[in-house]
Formats: sequence, structure tokens, C-alpha cells
Amino acid sequence: MAKSIRLYNCGASSHSRGRRAPSVRNDRGIALIISLMLLTLMSVMSLIMVLTVSPDMLINGYYGNFRGSFYASDSGLNIARQQLINQIETYVNMNVCPGWSGTTGNCAAPPLATSNAGTVISNVLSTYGSFTSLNSGQAATSWPGNFQIVNTSACPSTFSPVAGTGTGSNPNAAGQYTTYTYKFNYQICSQGRAQGSQQVYTTEYGVINLVINAYATPTRTASFAAFGGFVSNYPPNDAPLVPGIFEGPMFTNGAWQFGTGGAYTFTGPVGQVSPNVDYDINGNWYDEPDASYTVGGVKIAPNFEGGLNLGQPALALPPNDFSQKWAVLDGVGCGEGGSTCGSGLPPAPTNAQLNSYLRDINANAYPSGGTSSGVFLPYTCSGSNCSTAIMNGGGIYVEGSASVGLTMGTDTNGNLTQTYAITQGSTTTTITIPVWNPTSNTVPSGSNAYTKIVSGGTTKTLSGVPMNNIVSASPTEGTLLYVDGNINGLSGPSQGQASIQDNAQVTIVANGDVNLTGDIIYAHERNNLTTADDVIPANANYTTVLGVFTASGNINLSSPYSNNNLHVDGALAAVGSSCASNSCGFTLTGHSTECPSCSSYINTFTNYGAQSQVNIFGANMTSQQQYYDALFAAGSGPPWFPSTVVNSGDISLSPPSVIATASRMSWNTTPQ
Repeated sequence: MAKSIRLYNCGASSHSRGRRAPSVRNDRGIALIISLMLLTLMSVMSLIMVLTVSPDMLINGYYGNFRGSFYASDSGLNIARQQLINQIETYVNMNVCPGWSGTTGNCAAPPLATSNAGTVISNVLSTYGSFTSLNSGQAATSWPGNFQIVNTSACPSTFSPVAGTGTGSNPNAAGQYTTYTYKFNYQICSQGRAQGSQQVYTTEYGVINLVINAYATPTRTASFAAFGGFVSNYPPNDAPLVPGIFEGPMFTNGAWQFGTGGAYTFTGPVGQVSPNVDYDINGNWYDEPDASYTVGGVKIAPNFEGGLNLGQPALALPPNDFSQKWAVLDGVGCGEGGSTCGSGLPPAPTNAQLNSYLRDINANAYPSGGTSSGVFLPYTCSGSNCSTAIMNGGGIYVEGSASVGLTMGTDTNGNLTQTYAITQGSTTTTITIPVWNPTSNTVPSGSNAYTKIVSGGTTKTLSGVPMNNIVSASPTEGTLLYVDGNINGLSGPSQGQASIQDNAQVTIVANGDVNLTGDIIYAHERNNLTTADDVIPANANYTTVLGVFTASGNINLSSPYSNNNLHVDGALAAVGSSCASNSCGFTLTGHSTECPSCSSYINTFTNYGAQSQVNIFGANMTSQQQYYDALFAAGSGPPWFPSTVVNSGDISLSPPSVIATASRMSWNTTPQ
């Protein structure tokens, strides 16, 4: 049976498709219209935003330029105020003065003249009278800024002293004011500019205060080497000083005396116990509390560059040389801060103590019953025949009078050396000790740290060198040669030849007279000896020091040379509390067994160092060249040198202190 297939049309009718097509085509234009409307709206909103922001930008620009100009103006105020302080400080008298007024020379007037205020403000106006850029250094890329200091009727800048300013206070014993106070009114008008024409004026009113103090004078312990010159007994109306230049601090337990024979110049502070200075004018003495004096048109006016300090406490003299004796034994010494001596100054070492510390070249101990001669050193022995000997103390002990020759050299290992040749009768003992080498910066150590003793055909080498043990935590090399008797002759090898090695630290002490019978010169002097100079100049890396001290005798000068000159470097001190009126001073001697060619006349005596004495004596001498070793003022005096308690002002070379402060009283700013 046949079947037929029926076809069905499941899609939309052609009529239906015909109705939808036109509807889709008509919706296409609405998107463009909406886009145009949105674009128009955004344009309107942008225009409204621009119109709204523009005034804010104008306001912010004005504010930014105003603030920039203000900051530039304010910076100018700070700069100008500091310049006022800096400028007025340049007019302060910075010479070393114990006080001001009542003296002559550099310390006569108050330390500052208020009349300089006009010059100060003129300098500031000249420096900053035109616009000055603030964009330099670290501020090179910061907001642009300029300022100038103006002085107009509408905006003046002034600087003037307060009425009655410049008052002195805190007088010292000599009636000199040690403090001065100054007040200055100031007004500064600063014009600041950032960008364009925007400018700001800022004005400040205030007071600048200056307090100027003379150097402080607390007491402290100082070596006698710190004085360029010290004289204990200088009674009034005795004899005037020889005119000339006197370097370094000067002090007397009496009164300084001046005559009309020439000019006097003192480069350091000058002090004395007496409240009066003595003047010899035409054979008449005048005792006056002033640093200059005039009678009948004749004037004596010493130049006190460091000031004159009258009515000071007397300086105590060393009671003896026991400290130096002990220093040989232990490197510390009595009264020098060590514990060996206990409290106070004990007696000199006994024979039993010398016996326990000292040995001669043959390792024999100092005789317990004492002896009249011999050269001994503090060292210990161990091994057969003292095969191992170790140096323990601070130097060399000579019993009995002796002559001492000083030479320097270099050993086979290249060590710089200092040699002492000690002669007693027909016996000469030579002791050689290496010292620090400044060129190689080497300190004797190991096998290079030795003390070599030679006498006749005997040689003894000790391990180690003499040491300064005052500061136990950091001992330093130093040698003390103590002669328990007179030093009959002390000299170098020949005239003009150096005999004290670079950086040698040496003190030579006699229990009696010291006879200087030849030149003793440093290998390198820190001062070239051509000009007066209180500072440490060339060769300052050399710390060479020599001290010569006697607490009971004279330091006698004599020259064996044909020109009768004598040159001795170092600190020379003949000071002791028990010295008689005819001892403890500098004198001249002539022929002697030790120096048959010596003359009692000296043409020129040159000393680079310091001089201290109990008594001042006349001398048959044509001239003296005295140069102060400024290293002594720095506290680097000879080891174990005698010391005393001083006011710092007696030896200090410190200038006054200036304390400046500014107090703002009112302030205002005005835009333009």
C-alpha cells in the first residue's frame, strides 16, 4: 500500500517576515543622537569646570608667590641678624687679658668700643643692599627666592648701642674687670621676592647681647717649664729688667721693675704678687699700680700683649728634689701622681732602698752602707752572672759629683740614640739609649729596646729603656739623670753641634750646682730662632725636651769658645724653697778644672726653652736671646720636672670668650 509524504512549513510566513524588517531599520539613528547629546553635556560641564578652577589657580599662584617671598624675606632677616653678630664680634679685643681697664697696652680699654655699631650696620647694608639669591648649595633647586636689606624712611634698618651699655663686672685682685656686658638695639627690614613682581617686607626689632669674659683662672698644677721666665725673689727697687722681647708667660713672687734703657715687650701674660709695678726714672723709684708711668715727660710703657695681672698668690717652690731621686728608681717619683711615695712628700730614698733598686755595670747592688761615687741603674738580674738584666726604673743615678757629656747618634740597627758620658775622676761610664724615631714612627721595642752601659773594657746591656711611669696605663719613654752632687760640666760635643736627639725626653738634676760649659742644642728646634713666636711652628712633630734642674744650687754659665757665645736649649730651673740669697739663680763662672778655657764673660747667651730662678743676679753678658718653647705651654714639659700650683691665667694663652645672643622683641610682615 502506497504511502505519501506530507510536507510542513515550520518557519514564519513570508507575510510575517515582511512586517518585522522595517521596524529594525528605523531604530538605528537613536545612538548617534544620544552620543551627540552626551558630548554636548560634557563640553558644557568642562567649560563650567574651567571657569570654576581658574580663580582658584589665580589665588593659589598669588598665595604661593606670597609665601615664597615671605620665606625669602624671613631668611634674609636671619642672615642679616647673624651678620650683625658676626660683624660686632670682629671688633672685640681678643688679646689675652686677665681683665680690662686699669692697665695699659692691649688691655687698657674695655674689650669693645660701642662706636663700631655704625660701621657694622653699614657693612651689612653694603653686603645685602641688592637682591641676593637664596638658591645655592643644597637649596639650588628649591623654590626661587631672593632678598635684600633695605633702609628707607618707610622701612629702616638700624643698629645702635643701648644707652649705658658696656658695663664691667667681676673685678680681679688688680681691680680689672673680668666680664663686660653689651646690649645693642637692632631693626632689620628685609625685602623678599620669589617670582614676578610679588614682594614681601618683613621687619624685626630686637636686642643683641654680648657677654665678654677674660680667660678663666682656676688653679691647676703646672710645670715650671710652662713659664718663659720666673723669678721668686725680686724685691722692690732692686734693679730694672734689661729691655727686650720676653716670650711666654712671666711671673715673679715679687715685683717686676722697668727702666728707661729701652722698650719692653711681653708676648704672654705677666703676673706678680706685688700690687705695684716699680719704675726707675732718672735714678728715682716709683711704685705704682699701673702698667705705665710718666714723670717729668719721661714715660715707661711696657707692652703687655697678654695683659698684666697684679696682686696674685705667690707660687710655691719645690721643697727638694726627692721626687726626682725616686723617679730614677721607679719611673714615678714623689708627688707626681704615683702610689710609690704614698701621701705627701716622703724623705729621700734611704741607702737600703737604693740598695734594693740600683746596680752598677758589674751587677753589684748600691752599697747598703752608702758610697761616695759610682754610676748605677735600676735593673733586676736573673740567670748565671746576671745573664738576663731588665731595666725597671726611670733613669741613671750618679753618686758624687761628675761631668756629663751629651751626644746623639744612630746604632747599627738604625735606631736613633741618646748617649750620656759620665766622668768621675779618671773613670768614664757611657750609657746609650735608643729613642723614638719620628721618620719611621718606630718606638724602641723588642731587641731594639735596650740600655747599653760601657766603662773601660766592660759592657753591660739591659733589656728595656728608662720609662716615665707617672701614667701607669700608658707609660712613655723618658730618662732622668740624677747626680747626687755638683755637675762640674754639662755640654754637647762642640759649638753649634746638636747633642739632643729628636724626641728624646730628658731631665738632668743635680743636688748642687750645674755648670753649663758648652752648647747643648736640639737636633731640630721647633722655633727657627729668627722671630719672637709663642706658637708651635715648624718641626712641631718633634717632641724633643730637655730639663735642667737644681733645688739647692746655681746654674752657672760659661763659654769655652773663642767668640764667648753659649747656646743651651731646654727648660732651666734653679728653684728650691730652702735656697739662700746667694744660690738658686743664673750666674757666670770662669776657668775651672773641668773647663780651663772657659771665660767669665759671655757675648751672647741663647736659650730656647724656659728659665726659672729663685734669685736674680747681675751677669757679665753682652746680650741674651731668650725664646720660649710653646710646647711647654701645651703641657709637654720635661719628664719629672718640678711643678707648682698656679692660676691658669698666670700661664694661659687663651683669648677671651664671647657669648652672643639675639632676642626678638617684635616682628611683622607686609605684602606688596
